[in-house]
Amino acid sequence: MLREILAITGKPGLYKLISRGNNMLIVESLVDGKRMPTYARDKIVALSDVSMFTDADDVSLSEVLTSAGKKEGLKPVAMDPKKADNKELQAWFDEVLPNWDRDRVYPSDIRKLIQWYNILINAGITDFSIEEPEEEKA
Repeated sequence: MLREILAITGKPGLYKLISRGNNMLIVESLVDGKRMPTYARDKIVALSDVSMFTDADDVSLSEVLTSAGKKEGLKPVAMDPKKADNKELQAWFDEVLPNWDRDRVYPSDIRKLIQWYNILINAGITDFSIEEPEEEKA
């Protein structure tokens, strides 16, 4: 599911890929449902390509969101990430990903994670898996 959910630099929220055109993508906001074109000049990242730093290897955002879903019972996070202080954010993230890299993951990253998680849950998206492309049969 996360392959078709996009983050666009400079635009708030998350977007679902609807269609591809010549030199553009048509996306729909998960927040308000409005559709709009995005062009090659926009920096677009699929959530399936995002990962979080840990003390060992990087962990995919899919695994982090799944862990957050288990912690929160697939309900939005009760804490307001914009008003929470850094210690509250770090305590919450300790429960979600205990071995996160405290030097490379900033409070702003945790805030963005909570915002993205809440957007996905409010949009009814609870499957955080990354589908693997089907192999063609020979």
